[in-house]
Amino acid sequence: MIEAGSRAYWRATIALLSGSLLVFANLYITQPLMPVLAADFRLSSAEASWALSLSTAMLALALLIFGPLSDAFGRKWLMVISMAGLCLAGGLVSQVDSYPQLLLLRALTGLCAGALPAIAMAYMGEEMSPAALAAAVGLYISGNSLGGISGRLIGGWGTSWLGWPDTFALMALVSLVLWLLFVVLLPASRHFKPRPLALTGVLKDYRRHCINPWLWPAYLLGGLNFMVFLNQYSYITFVLSDSPYSLDSHWLGMLFLTYLSGTVGAAYSGRWVRRWSSPGVMAVACLLLVSGTLLTLADSLAVIITGLLINALAFFTAHSAASGWVSRHAGEGRGSASALYFVSYYLGASLGGSYLGLFWQNSGWPGVVLASLVVLLVTFVLALRLMALDKNNKPGRTRAYQCVAEPQTITDGS
Repeated sequence: MIEAGSRAYWRATIALLSGSLLVFANLYITQPLMPVLAADFRLSSAEASWALSLSTAMLALALLIFGPLSDAFGRKWLMVISMAGLCLAGGLVSQVDSYPQLLLLRALTGLCAGALPAIAMAYMGEEMSPAALAAAVGLYISGNSLGGISGRLIGGWGTSWLGWPDTFALMALVSLVLWLLFVVLLPASRHFKPRPLALTGVLKDYRRHCINPWLWPAYLLGGLNFMVFLNQYSYITFVLSDSPYSLDSHWLGMLFLTYLSGTVGAAYSGRWVRRWSSPGVMAVACLLLVSGTLLTLADSLAVIITGLLINALAFFTAHSAASGWVSRHAGEGRGSASALYFVSYYLGASLGGSYLGLFWQNSGWPGVVLASLVVLLVTFVLALRLMALDKNNKPGRTRAYQCVAEPQTITDGS
């Protein structure tokens, strides 16, 4: 086993951090570019949002595919090949001359991006000692968050200086360096034991989790919150690129630094969960998302940014509490239960662009806010449902789904 502080530990940790940066930077690089893509390809704002929505939808599909494949055929080589495909797809975007071509490559990007988040935790669990695993997971998850932020910054600043085609070429070069670090540094799997690819068993696990009353509300809460949170940023870029703000792409990229408040929320969510319960934290976070969303209706740029900071804090707090709740209440098959959570999570992201786009086209930003509030009301009700379940779980009461695992804090490259 790889022990904490050993040479193999640092090789594995740096490799996984590099892979995490590569995947999430490429996934989210298009988000600050949407006004530019809309202008260059003569698209509506909703059509421009497909450059991100299609990638996240394909990532959700990939999570269901790569997990079982890696159980049967191995870990490292599957991650290596998929990330090579991601680098190639990202580089080819710089050569497209039509929006359908760009969308095809973005779909391939999302599909290839799914391997690392589907496999990395399994690799670490097999190859690392408990002490090493606890430390490595934190650094890996930091890479998820930093990758999402850095991709948006590269997209925004690079487009301002180079134009978007050369920005994708630059991202491909950076990705190639990160991929080489991953290939060279990640130790080969030594404790992997292949299992037969039993589709019926996988489907039975998925079905059981989907009808588990302790899990499906958390799946919906995570997906619906992400539907609103992620895509609000997509449409606020159109607001802020127009008068009276007239921000160019590099300042729009800086807008995503507000995600850093979410890092704080994720870091403290474990403490808040232990004090007030996971459903209680989810419910309060949903109300905070409502308040932050309402603040974005202000004319002041400072107030709008304050609203986005509140939203990031609230969203990542709710996301961490919900994902930890799923892990603790899944019983058998925690891996497939967590995979379903992230499938819902990324499907929400992919559907949100079209959903909010309908309101944007008819009513502008106030319409986006109204559409967001409707969804957030639903997620608040889901949190209350989980609170009722948790409250009724009295000592001695028979419960169909057993709690397992300790609370955990999870973030990613949202």
